[in-house]
Amino acid sequence: MITVVGPTAAGKSALSVALAHELGGEVVNADSMQLYRGMDIGTAKLSVEEREGVPHHLLDIWDVTEPAAVAEYQRLARAAIDDILGRGRVPLLVGGSGLYVRAVLEDFEFPGTDPAVRARLEDELAVAGPAALHDRLRERDPVAAAKILTSNGRRIVRALEVIELTGQPFTAALPDPVPVYDAVRIGVDRDTTDLDERIALRVDLMWAAGLIDEVRGLDGIREGRTASRALGYQQALAQIDGLLTEAQAKEDTVRGTRRFVRRQRSWFRRDPSVTWLDGATTTLLADALTLAR
Repeated sequence: MITVVGPTAAGKSALSVALAHELGGEVVNADSMQLYRGMDIGTAKLSVEEREGVPHHLLDIWDVTEPAAVAEYQRLARAAIDDILGRGRVPLLVGGSGLYVRAVLEDFEFPGTDPAVRARLEDELAVAGPAALHDRLRERDPVAAAKILTSNGRRIVRALEVIELTGQPFTAALPDPVPVYDAVRIGVDRDTTDLDERIALRVDLMWAAGLIDEVRGLDGIREGRTASRALGYQQALAQIDGLLTEAQAKEDTVRGTRRFVRRQRSWFRRDPSVTWLDGATTTLLADALTLAR
């Protein structure tokens, strides 16, 4: 199988469709926000026409009220990949959500969850804020606390939940990789100036394409712990509520996306098995095919 990873707006989707045509492939989505039904414009989800007849799996599988669940994604993605392989086709795992990609490609299990414990901790987070919970985590697992940002409330809640359920420290660092699939790993990136411009243009196009109307039509998005915080959607909700002007919402989305790109690069660049290609080069497809074959 083949993976196509890299930062937002680098050109992964277009390359994956072209590769699928050349190799007899099918795409398995590894963008956590494209898993949500109705979140199309703000996630740059390819339209049916843009998919050019290439089958795409794991798009639009969750309602916007569903929280992110990497373990469930792992199960569904592996089932899709095994089905594609079983039909003699080539799976292309494509996206910029690093943990989701690792969850599929490598052999590790996620600790269980308890809705009651999670809900209680999230209520505490809403009342006390992430700093207070981070202090508690530092007392119970200083190693994990040192690796989790004080502002990352969702990650802090998850760490405290695992500690409470297992009685063991929360391992903030992922385990050493043990491959499940034999995969060619391709990374697509661009010069930072080029990528910054593409991000700004993408955000302008999101608003022009009707992101505000899309958000207004997403029943339950305000209750969705994951969906409501997605880049673009969080800002659109703030604009709808009158907390931001359109210009402010767009600028905040651009800034947030550029910060997210830095995190994506940091994650994927740590993987020595990824071969990086320039998304701006005219030989991108040919270069990728050389690696894939």
